[in-house]
Amino acid sequence: MGEDASLWTLFASSFLAATLLPGGSEAVLFAVLKAYPPLLAPALGVATLGNTLGGMTSYCIGRFIPHIDGAPATRAARWHARARAWAQRYGASALLLAWVPLIGDPLCVVAGWMRLHWLPVAIFMALGKLARYLLIAWTAT
Repeated sequence: MGEDASLWTLFASSFLAATLLPGGSEAVLFAVLKAYPPLLAPALGVATLGNTLGGMTSYCIGRFIPHIDGAPATRAARWHARARAWAQRYGASALLLAWVPLIGDPLCVVAGWMRLHWLPVAIFMALGKLARYLLIAWTAT
């Protein structure tokens, strides 16, 4: 596989891994960096961009989930109250953890559902994902 195809594969893998679909872009990044060490900066950029766009897709999905108004005795209403408290306490900075397995994808959806502003969400999400990819790149080199 050539350099361009490797970067496109990395982008697709990174994007899909950040949605609610299963996938792991870390192995693809590692393989690209092992095969093409000079692509360090472009590979980090492509992986971070793809993963952030995938996370923002989950954020957009969350925007379509209606808010639940109901008696606090219902499970949905209690969950809604907890999510609202989380959003007020941590805000967009919680998206630094959007890369964490099992909680990252739901974090992105909840951020959209809670109507957090998209720009800080995208910035914090990208920073967290870049940090993870830097660690993987460090192990690959």
